[in-house]
Amino acid sequence: MAQHDIAVIGLAVMGQNLARNIARHGFKVAVYNRSAERTRELVTTHPDPNLTPCFDLETLVAALQPPRRLLLMVKAGEAVDRMIEQLQPLLAPGDILIDGGNSFFRDTERRATALAQAGIHFLGVGISGGEEGALHGPSIMPGGDRAAYAAVAPIFEAIAARAPDGTPCVAYLGPGGAGHYVKMVHNGIEYGDMQLIAESYDLLRRGAGLDAPALAEVFATWNQGELQSFLIEITADILRARDEESGQPLVDLILDTAGQKGTGKWTSQDSFELGVPIPTINAAVEMRMLSAQKEERVTAAQTLRGPAARPAHEPTALIEAVRAALYASKICAYAQGLALLRAASDERGYGLELATVARIWRAGCIIRARLLDEISAAFTAQPDLPNLLLAPAFAAAIAERDAAWRRAISAAIAQGIPVPALSSALHYYDAYRSERLPANLIQAQRDYFGAHTYARIDRPGLFHTNWSELVRRR
Repeated sequence: MAQHDIAVIGLAVMGQNLARNIARHGFKVAVYNRSAERTRELVTTHPDPNLTPCFDLETLVAALQPPRRLLLMVKAGEAVDRMIEQLQPLLAPGDILIDGGNSFFRDTERRATALAQAGIHFLGVGISGGEEGALHGPSIMPGGDRAAYAAVAPIFEAIAARAPDGTPCVAYLGPGGAGHYVKMVHNGIEYGDMQLIAESYDLLRRGAGLDAPALAEVFATWNQGELQSFLIEITADILRARDEESGQPLVDLILDTAGQKGTGKWTSQDSFELGVPIPTINAAVEMRMLSAQKEERVTAAQTLRGPAARPAHEPTALIEAVRAALYASKICAYAQGLALLRAASDERGYGLELATVARIWRAGCIIRARLLDEISAAFTAQPDLPNLLLAPAFAAAIAERDAAWRRAISAAIAQGIPVPALSSALHYYDAYRSERLPANLIQAQRDYFGAHTYARIDRPGLFHTNWSELVRRR
């Protein structure tokens, strides 16, 4: 019985599809779910000689050849801790537990430390690509003990998505919670990217008067150029879809409240912890919060006034301006996320290679995009690049689109169409390229009311001024 290569625990759709993916690549997989019916359903609906159902944890663990490898696909949070508590007495030193859910990176580090005391290895592995990616090839972001990763690498490399150049979209990222941290930031960038696309859609819908079918053609065209990505591709598909009952564009019938599961919020929270600005990602998180205030917004719409939203006279010009604004803003969103990864790596000793991170995002994951080939190339050419905006190719790309970027945002402001992510990206760019910011006044204010001191540009040291006395002397 102890001939299986790996166990998959938790057979919701992601767990089922990963188990099927692993089995399809020739590995023998023991599967278990708390609900026995779910286990039977998997092996009945998708029979495979490499899939073996187990109905208790003792049988599952006994089915594995040492070192035993167990992939947990249970809900992040307490469910992971409970499953670890049940499994730990059944395991032996050298066995490997793998958390493939969207766990908070600090929880991963806590679990790894506790399990290490018993000689059990723990890997925190980010898996992106949704249900289809899990079945046909996800992007996989593993972190934890390097030797433990080596024991599961053949499986992960076999099931991972393949980039256009044929390389698998998986690589060891670093110790501790590195894998889940990279997945968290991936999801933060995903939030930003989705909000940028939504604002572009809204600006063309309200500002240019384009309906869903016309917008579908715009996004389909964009997907043939530098904006090519999974999210642009599915946006075109969404805008083409019609409700089967009414015949109306289905997107127009969807309530405008966006959900979130927490990874975007975690990204924002840790950016404040590390002191790294990620305003475009933060704007995306905040807009999901604001979208949830539907009843308040309905009331406010009846009370608060702004400029009338009028379709532009030349929609073609606005379409081109929005295309440029979206591309430039996407560069900024990636720049912010990658800057956060660099800071976290330096602070926590992850040893992340940003070229590798971008490389394994090129296929399988939700933010896969043509842009990532250039991002990987930029960090390969200059591994210590402090910010993506300083890479010559991206600096030139934004300079080429600068005027159009500003025209698109100006059009939105003039018509009262909210574009917080697009505009925050532009403000980030303008602030980053500013040799001097007005923080000198802020520091003077802090010294005035709190004696916090300030540095000067003409001499070294820290200084405090009695500002009210200085003014009185004049």
